[in-house]
Amino acid sequence: MKILVITDLYPVDEDEKFTPRTILNFVRGWEKLGHEVKVIKPNFIFNSFIRKKPFYKSGIYENVENINYFLPFWGNIREKIKTEFKPDKVVAHMPSGIIFANRLGLKFTAGVHVSDLEVLTNPLYSIYFKPELERAYRNAEKIACRSEVIKKKFLKLYPEFEGKTFVCFSGVDSAIVKREWKPEGKVKVLTCANLIKRKNVDKVIKECEKLDVDLTIIGDGRELKNLKKLSSKTRFLGWLEHEKVLEEMRKSDIFALPSVNETFGMVYLEAMASGCITVCTERDGVCGIIKDGENGYFWKAGIIDNIINFKNQNEILKNTYSTILNYTSEKACINYLNNL
Repeated sequence: MKILVITDLYPVDEDEKFTPRTILNFVRGWEKLGHEVKVIKPNFIFNSFIRKKPFYKSGIYENVENINYFLPFWGNIREKIKTEFKPDKVVAHMPSGIIFANRLGLKFTAGVHVSDLEVLTNPLYSIYFKPELERAYRNAEKIACRSEVIKKKFLKLYPEFEGKTFVCFSGVDSAIVKREWKPEGKVKVLTCANLIKRKNVDKVIKECEKLDVDLTIIGDGRELKNLKKLSSKTRFLGWLEHEKVLEEMRKSDIFALPSVNETFGMVYLEAMASGCITVCTERDGVCGIIKDGENGYFWKAGIIDNIINFKNQNEILKNTYSTILNYTSEKACINYLNNL
């Protein structure tokens, strides 16, 4: 099958640090399954500079066509596309990708992320982007929500779309580790994130300051300096390549990240696959995959100390392993295709 993906959530260069690889992982998974995939990346130049995203000239970079715009969808979109690719299915993610796909007049599936919910509920977007997105959802063949949490929120806004809405969860591509609770010396706590306020890494630091544990933080961002002021014993590793992150996860006992407004949160699945007892935020991101007290925990004050003192750590890890076997990259890609 030939699949056209339209999204601005896509790294043109492999070395991009802060561009999520979510859609890239789906593309690579579909290619491994034998499908031919092309990507169109509509990019608002103004948006690139405001959000400090990497800037690329309009053109084709391997299987990605980058199209720059000074104004949203100004002019004839079809004329800007250079590829002669004739897709069997079109998948669009992020507001710009969805509106772009709708303007092409093709049948398509629209992906829903946290950013889409922000556009649909924030009055700032009500003049142009909200009505454009709503028009696109009406025209879409299917609507793919990135998590159960997002699906519930989306259908609360638009219950009329329930019949064509499904969840396109992500999956881990790394080896899954089966472990027992056997901390060597101090319990090792890990968190990994883009260090911005909504990740709430400060809560993890303050919690661990009260305990005799080793805390390691992986990541970089605007809050790094402020976070370093909170602790002298926390180990800050900065940004690491993906394999190095997984190595740290496999050496850790607990992974905790009380982040809010997460679309999904691949890092939680990777921590589970690495054999960590994993802590997420209730009613956010991977909540629904992680079930409190069954295969992980929801964040609350004192949770790290509680995990250390509970006697059911091995039961949690056993359930974690059983859960993550259902969330491999291949199963996620097949689930998405089956729903198309």
